[in-house]
Amino acid sequence: MGGVAVDDGAPGVKAPDGGWGWAVLAGCFVITGFSYAFPKAVSVFFKELIREFGVGYSDTAWISSILLAMLYGTGPLCSVLVNRFGCRPVMMVGGLFASLGMILASFSTSIIHIYLTTGVITGLGLSLNFQPSLIMLNRYFSEKRPLANGLSAAGSPVALCCLSPLGQVLQYQYGWRGGFLILGGLLLNCCVCGALMKPLVAPMTKDLGDKGIEKKKKKVKPKLLDFSVFKDGGFVIYTVAASIMVLGLFVPPVFVVSYAKELGNEDTKSALLLTILGFIDMFARPTCGVIAGLKWVRPRCVYFFSFAMLFNGTADLIGSQSKDYASLVVFCIFFGISYGMVGALQFEVLMTIVGTEKFSSAIGLVLLMEAIAVLVGPPGAGRLLDATKNYMYVFLLAGCEVVLSAVVLATCNFLFIKKKPSAPADKLESITLTDDCNTKMCSNRAEGNDDEEKGEREEQEKMIKEEENKDNEGIEDVRPKSVTVDSQEVERFLKEPQPNGNMAASPETCL
Repeated sequence: MGGVAVDDGAPGVKAPDGGWGWAVLAGCFVITGFSYAFPKAVSVFFKELIREFGVGYSDTAWISSILLAMLYGTGPLCSVLVNRFGCRPVMMVGGLFASLGMILASFSTSIIHIYLTTGVITGLGLSLNFQPSLIMLNRYFSEKRPLANGLSAAGSPVALCCLSPLGQVLQYQYGWRGGFLILGGLLLNCCVCGALMKPLVAPMTKDLGDKGIEKKKKKVKPKLLDFSVFKDGGFVIYTVAASIMVLGLFVPPVFVVSYAKELGNEDTKSALLLTILGFIDMFARPTCGVIAGLKWVRPRCVYFFSFAMLFNGTADLIGSQSKDYASLVVFCIFFGISYGMVGALQFEVLMTIVGTEKFSSAIGLVLLMEAIAVLVGPPGAGRLLDATKNYMYVFLLAGCEVVLSAVVLATCNFLFIKKKPSAPADKLESITLTDDCNTKMCSNRAEGNDDEEKGEREEQEKMIKEEENKDNEGIEDVRPKSVTVDSQEVERFLKEPQPNGNMAASPETCL
């Protein structure tokens, strides 16, 4: 987490950061919208299901709970399928499952059938679409990945604003059975989005000989589920913090409408709070993606994510003291901003921690851990509400859980995660550059010293010539006929450096 993993896309392929990646982003936008908004949109039909099957509110609430449990809990299964068959086939099959579940649900004769069709089959189909779409987004974007994550995450509030009114219209026009059938046809668009997920292929080189073919044959198959991610301390810290966060993150949107009704507001006026929250969330996610992509912010995206969680938890704590409708509106505005920041950053941070190669396994394991928290969080808050009869304690509990997750993530990252050392290639380049600089400096010095020595030699030769001219031309140069040299002095001369003015520097002496 302290060191950022280098993401080059698929093995041997650089992320294009554009091109067909924008089509992949559009598909991810739609898939994210269906995955997060569909469990909430189905709640529009709960009153009709209660009348049809003679069950209570708690019985129908299990439909959304099972949908979310399948979306999160089948993460490891989805990781295995993606690593075995690839993203596109898994998403195509997932789209068929999602559609089939809703179509079968329209022929249900008991609430148990709804659990099995809408909850299990449709939930599994959405899971098989959601996770591969994020994996493909991670492969197609590297430099622009924070922005891409922010834009794709915006699909959730946009779809929620569209699917909920659409569900009400379908229920009014065709009843819950006709509405389920039409929604099943609408979910076939997941297959279209899956078809957009074109896998990245390494460019073919002309110089591929027998060695290149042998390397391709000897390629090691990826693990179906890579548990080595747990050896990464940053991944463990992220998983623990995210699980704590999910305990309280989804509680306020579930209870804010009931909170407003408890304060004496009308049903329509109370439901408007969710519309305000979703509208703010819609713009907060892409804006946060732009901020997260800044050069100064991106290396510190873990701490930016911690700030987003702290902001969200603080909004819950302050919102628990709301006493009128105006204060709840202000709470929804700030909660929508912080909720959008968390939604835009949660998978961006995970991608940064584990890198591209291990992301398919990491996201499955993280979603499995979060599934437990999703099943425990809202029901636990409901039990607290039944015991205290006061919404203030529910919001206080949710705020404390989210703030605790922010503290755990930031503190553990700062204390236990050290920054990864720079790559050896960078060091070699720096050493080469310094060696080149030193060589150039030394050569310049050597050239300067050579020039000085030449100048001194020329002056000495001039002086000697002038003195010879002054002397009598008749004087003969007396020279010894024989010279005796001591061998010990020669050895001493060769071993000991003799002072001879300035020495010419060389690259070896400079080093």
